[in-house]
Amino acid sequence: MSNHEYPQIDFTDFQLDLDLSRRDLLKALGGGIVIFFCVGDGSILEAQRRSLPSDFNAFLRIGADGRVTCFTGKIEQGQGNATALAQMLAEEIDMPLDAVDMVMGDTALCPWDGGTWGSTSIRQFGPSLRAAAAEARHVLLELAAEQLNVPQARLAIENGLIYDREQKDRCVTCGALAQGKTIARRAGEKPAVKNPSEFKVMCKPCPQRNAVDKVTGKALYAGDVRLPGMLYARLLRPPAHGAKLQNVDTSAAEKMEGVTVVREGDLVAVLHADPDQANQALSRVRAEFTPSPSQLDNRTIFDHLVKNAGSGRTVAQGGDLEEGRQMAALVVEQTYLDGYKAHAAMETHTALAHVEGDKVTVWLATQTPFPAQDQLAKALGFDLGNVRVITPFVGGGFGGKGSANTQAIEAARLSRATGKPVQVCWTREEEFFFDAFRPAAVVTIRSGLTRDGKPAFWDYSVYAAGERGAAHFYDIPHHRTTSFGGAAHPFATGPWRAPANNTNCFARESQIDLMAAQARMDPLEFRLKNLKDQRAIRVLEAAAERFGWKPAPTPSGRGLGVAVGTDVGTWVAEIAEVQVDKRTGRVQVKRVVCAQDMGLCVNPQGAAIQVEGCITMGLGYALTEDIHFRNGMILDRNFDTYELPRFSAVPKIETVLLDRKDQPAHGGGEPAIILVGAVVANAIHDATGASLLQLPMTPERVRKAITAIV
Repeated sequence: MSNHEYPQIDFTDFQLDLDLSRRDLLKALGGGIVIFFCVGDGSILEAQRRSLPSDFNAFLRIGADGRVTCFTGKIEQGQGNATALAQMLAEEIDMPLDAVDMVMGDTALCPWDGGTWGSTSIRQFGPSLRAAAAEARHVLLELAAEQLNVPQARLAIENGLIYDREQKDRCVTCGALAQGKTIARRAGEKPAVKNPSEFKVMCKPCPQRNAVDKVTGKALYAGDVRLPGMLYARLLRPPAHGAKLQNVDTSAAEKMEGVTVVREGDLVAVLHADPDQANQALSRVRAEFTPSPSQLDNRTIFDHLVKNAGSGRTVAQGGDLEEGRQMAALVVEQTYLDGYKAHAAMETHTALAHVEGDKVTVWLATQTPFPAQDQLAKALGFDLGNVRVITPFVGGGFGGKGSANTQAIEAARLSRATGKPVQVCWTREEEFFFDAFRPAAVVTIRSGLTRDGKPAFWDYSVYAAGERGAAHFYDIPHHRTTSFGGAAHPFATGPWRAPANNTNCFARESQIDLMAAQARMDPLEFRLKNLKDQRAIRVLEAAAERFGWKPAPTPSGRGLGVAVGTDVGTWVAEIAEVQVDKRTGRVQVKRVVCAQDMGLCVNPQGAAIQVEGCITMGLGYALTEDIHFRNGMILDRNFDTYELPRFSAVPKIETVLLDRKDQPAHGGGEPAIILVGAVVANAIHDATGASLLQLPMTPERVRKAITAIV
């Protein structure tokens, strides 16, 4: 069962009272054993009130039918949470995996959660979920011991059956223990979670549990939810960021049969029971806007970011830069540029809101249901307990559906104004216009080598991207890393899968390759020689072994690149092979090997899929994806000009997951993407001798870089 398939609950028919007491919540969940797992003094209702925002309060329901339901504030957006979290629960409670149901991202049913971002679901929520399941197992054993009149030490659980080890015919199922009753009980002591040697479900490959629903169209997204009498809304949008509405004439739209027009300040919308009619109505609205005050474009933005940067923050430093400069026999100095990127998720921002009196229910495509609940309560002036957010499947987020939740507020305001359920589904053009883009950025690096080819100093400055991944990890005695912010972007920017780390890895690993070239060393050997972190060394060696790496100084003409980095606790190394058409500048990535040390890996198949997705998505920011804009206007408004990787661009991808069950689980949804720009740039340099210093590396830029060295 997936995150939108509630046990015996239908979205359109079920309206849970949002003023839930603890007793009411137990009644609402129906017959069964309810086990609450709490951290500190936090009950689930206290968590709902945000009194313990840093703690996890995972809880379960054991139904009379023997099924176990996990409630989590995390959401499923294709990264496999619904599968991996179910594996963790099934493992610790000794239930069959197919007996686990997931209810995700419902603010009326699930414990508070800050959002699904930063690869935190497994590494941060997972340990609390495992501990909760272990406690649930202990409670079940206590209940079974009482019913069977058997010492608890003689009991065992297997596939939901509790039995006496000495007389196996003396047994009871977990479902039979419920007998239609609701029982709340805590274990007196917190039992330990299982050792990896005991795993039967975790660390085993498991297909995505919702894959069939998704490929057959059965899976429900926010745009698929229907309510009686609902209206579809189209909103008047400005032509450019910063443009202000001056005059609007909606008279022609108002004459259309069935059209409702809403005007609340700058919110101007036309609504109809038929979405096509709503589109027609919008085309008849006439409006005048003031021009955008912005005079920036995608060429001048980089100077703007540097000139208007605030004071820098030192991220890392060591030694003495001046001493390092004196040691250097050779200095390598470069500036790296990275343009704006859209999230370009398959599903556009969508919400369906139903306001009833002083209560509202919103079906929302979001990574942050509980923060969205806060935002809606504030926007509508409602009590927090009267706002319910339900998150069905999310069709991709990548950080883009994790902050403003603007579409939810728009839908809720329009529902309140019309008295009917209202759906706001952004068009692709609106998505490109209002998306919070990955920020454009500038990185300047000045580094030096001693006469024997050892790094002497490293002076690194990043502008506008952020500091995630900025600090280097090489053995460089004299170094400083500075992050500069402060420059105003001409439109909204925000997290984009492994925020900042893509830009920082591109600059750092490109610079390391240039240093290896100056030292006339093999780029893999240069890295290994100047690394001390054993996890970094292991992933590089694992990637090289799988690839069949043969040492040669770069550029070798082979078209091979290497890069290493770390994100959310995971170390990753990649080796790529490219083919470059020097006449056209076209780059074809032929093969990528990725080695990843993510600690304990709950679902190796899911992790491998995430690596493949990261590399495929990374090819977009590396080679094709670039937002063009001028004077506040976004010039790329659809996929005719904003080019994502096509099937023909996807290389052979090989994944090596290091077996580290002895380590805590780290993030798996983002790390593999951070190196794609760098490893492709280094492979192009190895093939041609040309240094690509700006992302994306379009054919035009590749051709110019090659021409510049001839």
